[in-house]
Amino acid sequence: MHDYQWQKSSYSNAAVNCVNVAAAPDGTVCLRESDDPQVILSATRDGLAAFLAAIKESRTGEL
Repeated sequence: MHDYQWQKSSYSNAAVNCVNVAAAPDGTVCLRESDDPQVILSATRDGLAAFLAAIKESRTGEL
């Protein structure tokens, strides 16, 4: 496993269900869930931004 500098999302509560994020040396963004830290998802910054924008739009009914 890579030695990333993981940070807990500010939206995660203190005890459980934490989302961790780290910047990879190749410029991608890595995400993992605290309950299963061996599973790491990676995305480009633009890809992650587009994904988050789509989620926000769907929550406001704009899709």
